[in-house]
Amino acid sequence: MSTMHPRLALCSWSTQPNSPQQLIDNVKQTGLTNIQLALMPLFRQPDVWGDTPRQLSDAGINVVSGMFGCEGEDYSTFQTIRQTGGMTRDETWEANWANVQQVAKIAQSMGLEMVSGHAGFLPTSKDDPKFDKLASRLTQVAGCFADHGLTLIFETGQETADTLNQFLDELASRNATNVGINFDPANMLLYNMGDPVESVIKVGSRVKQVHIKDATRADQPETWGVEVPVGTGQVDWPAFIKALEQINYTGNLVIEREAGDQRLADIATAAKHITTLLG
Repeated sequence: MSTMHPRLALCSWSTQPNSPQQLIDNVKQTGLTNIQLALMPLFRQPDVWGDTPRQLSDAGINVVSGMFGCEGEDYSTFQTIRQTGGMTRDETWEANWANVQQVAKIAQSMGLEMVSGHAGFLPTSKDDPKFDKLASRLTQVAGCFADHGLTLIFETGQETADTLNQFLDELASRNATNVGINFDPANMLLYNMGDPVESVIKVGSRVKQVHIKDATRADQPETWGVEVPVGTGQVDWPAFIKALEQINYTGNLVIEREAGDQRLADIATAAKHITTLLG
């Protein structure tokens, strides 16, 4: 059915489905057969989404990983997401912890190996009082995931590769060894946190999954860049693919499209673009 590269997948939330059947129909329109699945609807809206794993399996769609979101995240501005993103806020930590435990159970029941989520803006210095607090929370999350046979993978972009490495070193020192990276080259541009090619080489073997997304860099500090269709932005895709080969990455390449009004077409175009580069 598909002429797309077998390592390609798409993010379920990018297609904005209202039901499992709509998700299946959307995926089939793109020509892909692998997805990363948003897991929280499965327990938040069980009447609609509870039977999703069986329906996807019956439709021949393979779930390569899961995703969870955090409570109270506000993407209105660069400043609001800095304050509300990920696991950083005290006001939402208990709700996030409860969600994480549900997500881990569902992911294990589906036989998944990894689940991604945003940690939040990582402190750049160990002297920052937020550093220890966030490291402790993420160690707790990683422990829950480990108990369910899962790897926790952080979305990149809100920090430089050096800051990310420092934080993951800290987690490893706390015995949170089941933690890796979901590398998104576009986010490095959207948040203006470095060159995607140089950054992916720096984090190297910690990359457990890659998002395929493109963007143009912001021209003003503390503002976002612009997400654009893959192949039309500032990600140097040939160089990025070569960098993935350099770090011996052989995992999935998961297309994410979070803007625009023709997402399915953009996903299909991205799939063709990356398939051509992979050969």
